[in-house]
Amino acid sequence: MNTPMPQWLKEMVGRNKAALRTQTAEKAQSGLDRAALHTVCVEAKCPNRGECLNCGDATFMILGGICTRGCRFCAVTKQKPLPPDETEADKIAQTVKDWHIRYAVLTSPTRDDLPDGGAGHFARVMRAIAALNPDVLTEPLVPDFRGRTEDLQTVLDAGPAVLAHNIETVPQLYGGVRVGADYRRSLDLLAYAKKAAPRIFTKSGLMLGLGETQAQVRDTLKDLRAAGVDLITIGQYLAPSKQHHPVLRYPEPAEYEMWTQYALDLGFAGAACGPLVRSSYRAGALYRQAVLHCKLNAQNTEKQV
Repeated sequence: MNTPMPQWLKEMVGRNKAALRTQTAEKAQSGLDRAALHTVCVEAKCPNRGECLNCGDATFMILGGICTRGCRFCAVTKQKPLPPDETEADKIAQTVKDWHIRYAVLTSPTRDDLPDGGAGHFARVMRAIAALNPDVLTEPLVPDFRGRTEDLQTVLDAGPAVLAHNIETVPQLYGGVRVGADYRRSLDLLAYAKKAAPRIFTKSGLMLGLGETQAQVRDTLKDLRAAGVDLITIGQYLAPSKQHHPVLRYPEPAEYEMWTQYALDLGFAGAACGPLVRSSYRAGALYRQAVLHCKLNAQNTEKQV
């Protein structure tokens, strides 16, 4: 049974829903509809959808809107997926140009039905964006590719600014929450990405409210830093329906401030923590935070020398 949502969070969600009715948001959504493009904003019922559409931001969901796994927290449809859309790369590249997007986030449902898990399609979309929009940075938020490093390398070779893969929750909850996923496999994927392409930032995300303890969150953040992860997002889990995993807790905003400071103290180059923060929320700003962090560290090192 879900814990009742506190009034302060209801008001926050309500403000974002109201933002969907603005002319800017409606124009952005109609553009996506005309191009027949999926976004994680819609497919995963993101609470920030109104805010992001008004800012001209959207996280593109490639490879369709159907997932081959059954995570109990996720709103994405679980059915037999369709073959990849061969025109999708060009359509997304054109949309990025039309919207004047400077930082494009790409995610996908897990596609265990494809031999490479969709890695080649990720790379095609990224290269199409780069060909039409040379100054645009890309951030692929990838599935675990069942641990196949050769598929991950395909994505890295396409030259993203950030390689993202969400750990989602603490390892103690994987059995009941992340069906088909493996905590160690996800950590190993992130560690491989950092070692194979050290100049590419790595990023992961956690949800709170699934039944985790603060001690477990601290240990998970330590594991992510040990794997070389540079950027972290932490947000509130919101159950998409009564059939999904229940929400067991709603941390107060002060707790998210505490997690931000804890992550930075651990050595993360950037942290975005808040009730409605999601892994792709203001991703470009978090990337710039990491760039600034690295520049300041380099300057401090030079002064010490």
